[in-house]
Amino acid sequence: MPWRLDVAMADDVRSIENLIAEYAELVDTGDLPGLGRLFAEGVFIGGAGARFEGRAAVEQMFRDRTILYADGTPHTHHVTTNVRVEVDEQAGTATARSYVTVLQALDDLPLQAVAAGRYRDRFVREGGRWRFAERAVHIHLVGDTSRHLR
Repeated sequence: MPWRLDVAMADDVRSIENLIAEYAELVDTGDLPGLGRLFAEGVFIGGAGARFEGRAAVEQMFRDRTILYADGTPHTHHVTTNVRVEVDEQAGTATARSYVTVLQALDDLPLQAVAAGRYRDRFVREGGRWRFAERAVHIHLVGDTSRHLR
């Protein structure tokens, strides 16, 4: 049987990829309330396994941990690659695995990778829209994060 494009599945995958990209943009622009909204009904699991559930907890965790500079940003660039999405159409759920590399540069800090690892994500579809159910961060390579994280 010849391969054929499942348009609905492709739309679901694109929507999920857009959520993954939105997360990176929100972090890099310092939009901490936006990060809270992204996980309003979800769970964020940090590198040490700490769980933060819901809007207020996720936003506060980023406030407590992320160093923001005078322009309101952390001067980082999160690069998400090797994204693999699997959708269960009937259940209205999906999972994704991806790599993340965090770059940072400041006036006195040359552009460099400060961390690299993986994201393990779960999503649910509600009311025809996808949302994060859970993001687990697994950082495997750590550089100089002293200017990025508290």
